[in-house]
Amino acid sequence: MSIVNVVVPQLSESVSEGTLIEWKYKVGDQVSVDDILVEIETDKVVLEVPAPSAGVITEILESDGATVTPDQVLAKIDSEAKAEAKTAPKEEAPKEAAPKEQAKEPAAAAKSDDSAAQKSGSKGDIASPAARNILAEKDMKASDVAGSGRDGRVTKSDAMGASKGASKAESKSSAPMSTNTEGRIEERIPMTRLRARVAERLIQSQQQNAILTTFNEVNMKPVMDLRAKYKEAFEKEHGIKLGFMSFFVKAAVHGLKKYPILNASVDGNDIVYHGYFDIGVAVSSPRGLVVPIIRNADQLSFADIEKTIAEFGQKAKEGKLGLDDLTGGTFTVSNGGVFGSMMSTPIINPPQSAILGIHATRERAVVENGQVVVRPVNYFALSYDHRIIDGREAVLGLFAMKEALEDPQRLLLNL
Repeated sequence: MSIVNVVVPQLSESVSEGTLIEWKYKVGDQVSVDDILVEIETDKVVLEVPAPSAGVITEILESDGATVTPDQVLAKIDSEAKAEAKTAPKEEAPKEAAPKEQAKEPAAAAKSDDSAAQKSGSKGDIASPAARNILAEKDMKASDVAGSGRDGRVTKSDAMGASKGASKAESKSSAPMSTNTEGRIEERIPMTRLRARVAERLIQSQQQNAILTTFNEVNMKPVMDLRAKYKEAFEKEHGIKLGFMSFFVKAAVHGLKKYPILNASVDGNDIVYHGYFDIGVAVSSPRGLVVPIIRNADQLSFADIEKTIAEFGQKAKEGKLGLDDLTGGTFTVSNGGVFGSMMSTPIINPPQSAILGIHATRERAVVENGQVVVRPVNYFALSYDHRIIDGREAVLGLFAMKEALEDPQRLLLNL
């Protein structure tokens, strides 16, 4: 026997612990090198822990939901063992042969169950260890319960709320439900580490920063016309669609270059001016708001920015954003317009000192040269830390971003 330990990887300098989400395998399972054994959620990302060696899992030391720290041993693998082949118990032959039509049904059902298991979970396992134990006590199968976990996996809370005879829809909707003293239904679920950390940072930002917000309206017609004219050629040339976010990021960098204090941060009694432009882009994910960073955005082309944003979006959807993707950032662009927001006052993402909020573009009546005309207008909001940024710099910085979008050639000529 040769035992290899599965340990918690190093997280980051600012992260000291994480929460074990779910095991993909159980004791006795055969695994290969780099098979993902378990997921660990920190306040920034979800980490996948791979198998350091091929072999058989002989022991799992921490269960789902446990708090773990770097280098802690989670499980043990015997690298010289092979999983025992499991044989199904023999069944007694039926006394009477069933009609052909009836005989086909169990086989079809079994095939359907196997297919569902393969689609729903890793290696055909669709329930966490804790969920399996609870379901066993209720004399239920995982296939009878609607899983709310990743890839439809049945979690502990799903199993606790499941009842025999209930439909999948009923079990899913009732899983975390309870009734209060008045007999009304309530749902109580713990915050994820990521959600709790976001809440903590936002409160910290409001308490420590002197946040003020300035607004301006942007005529989006020039950008929309430019995009409509070149979007097909752009996609054909670069293999990515030309969206609006690349214009917003480029306009933000344009304003930051003119007013560097917007790209600065506070460190104690010092103001740190950054000679680079690492732009955070707020992205929604299944586990909450995340802000991946576009590094050196000033040096990237429109196509590079669009590709980077698309990659971040896919990673966020799959829960695969890494610490490197989320660490740092000198300024943030938050586009609530994709959800239809008309106006908001975004909260600064510490330790940054400013954030640009973008909203939905709508046709509005505006006055140009004494005439009322209809234009696609977007209300921009720049929240800034008044401790180091004066109103003048904030207003002029936002106006520079507005000018860049209303005359996109400025971005090409660096004017």
